Amino acid sequence: MHLHFISGLPRSGSTLLSALLRQNPRYAAGVSSPVAMLCSNLLHSMSGATEFASFFSDKRRRDIIRGVLRSYYADAPHGGTVFDTNRTWTSMLPLLADLYPQARVICCVRQVGWIIDSVERLTRRNAVQPSKLFNYRAGGSVYSRVEILMNPEKGLVGLAWNSMREAWFSEFADRLLVVDYERLAKDPAGVMEGLYAAIGEPLFRHDFENVLFDDAGYDADLGLPGLHRVRQRVSHEPRAACIPPDLFSKYADVNFWLNPSLNPRQVRIL
Repeated sequence: MHLHFISGLPRSGSTLLSALLRQNPRYAAGVSSPVAMLCSNLLHSMSGATEFASFFSDKRRRDIIRGVLRSYYADAPHGGTVFDTNRTWTSMLPLLADLYPQARVICCVRQVGWIIDSVERLTRRNAVQPSKLFNYRAGGSVYSRVEILMNPEKGLVGLAWNSMREAWFSEFADRLLVVDYERLAKDPAGVMEGLYAAIGEPLFRHDFENVLFDDAGYDADLGLPGLHRVRQRVSHEPRAACIPPDLFSKYADVNFWLNPSLNPRQVRIL
């Protein structure tokens, strides 16, 4: 089983990318999986935090973590490639480099202002259904919701942004591949061609007119129906922002991947 990871920022095309990859019969891909959480919990349980730490050598720890991924994807196409998605993989890059030195972490990105706008638009569309993202609390303002989203420890956007920034400037940054949401929407064929070349896989002809994906149950649990719904046709549809302009201004300078001077490791952007 070949293995790569999808991470990066929310509302930035990871579900679209997974939906496209699933068209390839050799690939397994989906929305955010629990594998990263399982690995984190196991590492904690095998550490000095428990009375059983002496039973685990580093080799045994590595074997157990690899075993989780093998077991979780036991039904993946034989000899194929798995793309496991979780936004916390960027914070676990040293672990991935240790266990899977050939794996790449594909980071989907989008300007943070548009990410906030996308979440706010979806929240308003589901006004009668308070979301888990905001602790199921109704009311508040867009400003209070953005504060929750940008929390660096638990926020949907803030945690992912901090984790990606850590990976971007680390010594493991050569394992990253960045996919820009706007380019994926505008030129999906070009982005997918670049991705296949970067991971050393034979090019597959995707159907960008019939991309179907929805995880209604997962989204309903979050209180945000439509969060992982993908439109049938890949396209870029410009729209006016729904959030106040001062919020866009506040986060205009945090899109570090857009600044070549802030790319000391020469991370490849597709």
